[in-house]
Amino acid sequence: MPTAPQNTDELYEALQENQRRPYGRTRTVTAEELVDVAERFEDPLALVRTLLELQEAYAYGSEPRKSPVVFARLLTLFDEQPDVFDERLRHLLFWRFKWVAGALRALPEIPLASLRQWLKEMKDRYEKAGLGLQPYYGQVYQLASHRGEDTAVAYELWAGRTRTAFSDCEACEICERALYHLAAGDDERALRTWEPVLAGQESCQEEPARSLSYALLPLLRTGDVDRARALHLSGYRGCRRNASMAGEVGRHLEFCALTGNEARGLELLAENRNLFDEVDSPLDLFDFLTGVDVLLRRVEFLGHGELPAAGYAGRSWTVTGLGAEVRGRADDLAARFDARNATTALTDRRRARLDRAPLLDSLELTLRTRTLDEVGPAAAAPVAAPATRKTADLPEELPALILRARELDEQGHPDARLCWARLRKHVAARGYVHPDDPAVGPFVRLRADLLADEAGRAGERDDFAEAADLHEEAAGLYEDAGAMGEAALCRAYAALAAAEIPADGDEGADAKAAALTAAHAAMVRLHEGTPGLSPYLEARLLRLRATALGLRLQTSASEQHVTAAFAEVELLHAFADRHGLDGQVSGAAQLRAGTHAVSGDLATAVTELDTLVLRLKEHGPAWHLPRTLGLRGRVNLGRQDAQAAYADLAEGVRLAGEWTTVAADNGRLHGDLAQACMHLGRADEALRHLTRSAELDLRRGSRTDAFCAYSNAAQLSLDLGRIEDCIALLDSLLADPGVAAGELDDRLVAQLRLTRARALHAGEDLKAATAEFVALAAESAGWEDDPGSHAMIAAETAVLLGESGEFGRAREVMVQAVAAHALAPRYEQLSNALRELARLQAEREGAEGLADALAHLAEAGRIADKARAAAFEADGRSLDTALAYEHGRVHAYAGEYETALAALEKALGLLGEPDADKDRAGEWAECMRLASAVEGIYLERTAPALIRLGAALSRLNALGHTEEAEPLASLAARLRDEA
Repeated sequence: MPTAPQNTDELYEALQENQRRPYGRTRTVTAEELVDVAERFEDPLALVRTLLELQEAYAYGSEPRKSPVVFARLLTLFDEQPDVFDERLRHLLFWRFKWVAGALRALPEIPLASLRQWLKEMKDRYEKAGLGLQPYYGQVYQLASHRGEDTAVAYELWAGRTRTAFSDCEACEICERALYHLAAGDDERALRTWEPVLAGQESCQEEPARSLSYALLPLLRTGDVDRARALHLSGYRGCRRNASMAGEVGRHLEFCALTGNEARGLELLAENRNLFDEVDSPLDLFDFLTGVDVLLRRVEFLGHGELPAAGYAGRSWTVTGLGAEVRGRADDLAARFDARNATTALTDRRRARLDRAPLLDSLELTLRTRTLDEVGPAAAAPVAAPATRKTADLPEELPALILRARELDEQGHPDARLCWARLRKHVAARGYVHPDDPAVGPFVRLRADLLADEAGRAGERDDFAEAADLHEEAAGLYEDAGAMGEAALCRAYAALAAAEIPADGDEGADAKAAALTAAHAAMVRLHEGTPGLSPYLEARLLRLRATALGLRLQTSASEQHVTAAFAEVELLHAFADRHGLDGQVSGAAQLRAGTHAVSGDLATAVTELDTLVLRLKEHGPAWHLPRTLGLRGRVNLGRQDAQAAYADLAEGVRLAGEWTTVAADNGRLHGDLAQACMHLGRADEALRHLTRSAELDLRRGSRTDAFCAYSNAAQLSLDLGRIEDCIALLDSLLADPGVAAGELDDRLVAQLRLTRARALHAGEDLKAATAEFVALAAESAGWEDDPGSHAMIAAETAVLLGESGEFGRAREVMVQAVAAHALAPRYEQLSNALRELARLQAEREGAEGLADALAHLAEAGRIADKARAAAFEADGRSLDTALAYEHGRVHAYAGEYETALAALEKALGLLGEPDADKDRAGEWAECMRLASAVEGIYLERTAPALIRLGAALSRLNALGHTEEAEPLASLAARLRDEA
């Protein structure tokens, strides 16, 4: 604590503040400090309250050894000063006998006789206090179940009794009954018993997270795979990184291991690394370690024991090493418990879990499905494609392989990449000896070839600075090898890559256009100053020249750059056609079509591409088809022909999938196909293509592109109502080591966090959503280059704070939002947030909150005035109409019904009469319903309200808006009944 409380009032304030903190070390340490303060005050009530808070912190902070000690002090205080305990405190005291019983069970060093003695103490105390014994028999049953005894009698003595005020909550008792049936091997009966908890009808501090973790495998065994998947996602989120729910985390790890999701299991293990050191409960730790053991054994069985694994702090672990450590510790815990219990129950249960065979070969748990091959240190490298895809025949002999690589490279064949990859391994191997073959050339030439290939891959992932440096280095090596034509080509590539390095500031487009102009001039000089170029090298230089001017046109969108771009394309086409270079002829045709598209002539672009597609199908090269179809698909999207775009892109994806090394094109094809799917209303299919695009981008090392695609997928899954999918995907992305290391753009990371916060809100986790929004609002306040984004984030944050009832903090954050809005107006977003905050405060506080609510509406009014002056038009109803409607609601909540009715009538006037538009009719009907309710119910003017409703119903029904009319008809019926 910054400052110790000086009196009991300050103590109670500090106590309330601590109770708002999440369970964990911070809350526990503060609770300990508050007990010390209470003892100095010599106030027994203050001491009782702080001791109760401390015991709760220990109980839910997984520190069972300390909970009974605190309770013993409370029990002594109760015996000595019973008058200090009012009815609420007395209830808490007797309730927590069960906590102590559970804490003692969790400690193998507590003798069995002591456990039984405590249960006798509980029974005696309950009988003396005149309390029912059902809670006592519940603890007797749990001890019997823990020891592995025949539990039938103990179960009936507990489950057959009537519940009391001190019984465990419904959710916890449901879980215990279900576990009884599960232990008997009756999965279906267990699941029927669990249903109220699984369906969200019953919950508590520990539920439904506890029940969900146990229900996963029974759901799989009974064939309800989809529900098991859904409950894994929601259940894991409820227990992750929580020391008091370490056993639940262990069961989720086991679920991953038994469903072909071992890679996700390792990811979740890394996210819960804290549990190895923070769990003080031996029983919880035993459950956790057994789940970890199941996962690690499975990974090792699959041949990946060398993979890194997150384990105990202080050293690095592999799967194999951590598995041995976990195995020893879990076996020791089982032996200690069994020795205490005089049974073999825990060893038997552990063995049963370890011996389970996988229940499914594979189950897609999240939108970011990964394999163990993608988890290791080399995961960023391209993953080998299935052998069924098309590949060129590659020779085994080193000289032949080098020559084949160069031959394929000249053709532009994608399988040249496979050759260079294989050669890179040869060169990196210890004892490499370069072939003494004049046809192969010196080693420096091969080094140059490999650098040029590496530079090309850097360019594909948009790492232009790296690409430029590598091309320059390769050029120097080519010069050393006497290959002057290749050196010139590499310098041309370097010039283009350098020109594509993003420029900072508002002049970025102009600067890039100027850089591309300079790059083109450098290429022309290289071309003209390098004699003796072979046709394929000259064609490549011409293509780079055309590409530079095409990019300049795309960047500047200036008509003055069109003619030059076309001229360079024609030079390339004529040269390639003259020398029979089919690949460059095709490339020229693509560039020509692209130039038509960028210059706005989409129809001609499609015609050009139609011709090219036919040519490629007849004469090849076949590997150009995916890119050409992709370009035609994008042009058709621009022409608003989504169906044609879908056909092209789907075919492009299919054809690209037949080649091992067309990953760069394939990733974009999937992304564009997702866009076509959205235009066609195929959102679920779009989601699949977005995630596939992201996976392919990751495989080729384009992390930014991949995370952008994943971000879009997360937003789409949220829009589709797949909230848990969205959160699970974002949790996986935000846990990526590259994010923690700052390797990703901070604004992109902020967007991921923002989408996650919105998903948490949509999933009704208001506390977590608000915490994330508050953090983002504080962070975005420093975005001097983007005040508009801060305005929107701060406005959303204020609304969530309002939903939490923290109207003072909400007002402070809204002031920040309005200030940022003044720098970069966000009229509609700010107006919406201010009106919603006003509604929340009026609804929560009534007349007392009216003044603050009206202040928010006044600010919304000023924003509406400025929007009107700026000729801004809202997407939906006008800001003035929405403001009048909100004035009506706010005054109604405050009991100012005449003012409310006047505001609603103003809103109706601004809306105008309904027409065929369904959304507009719905807004009008809702405004009419509220006005009629205020008039008929609260102002008790039934007759005018019914007249108003009758006219509205006639109007809506005549327009065919029967659904919108139903609420009005129901209100009219109510008013007639109450008249």
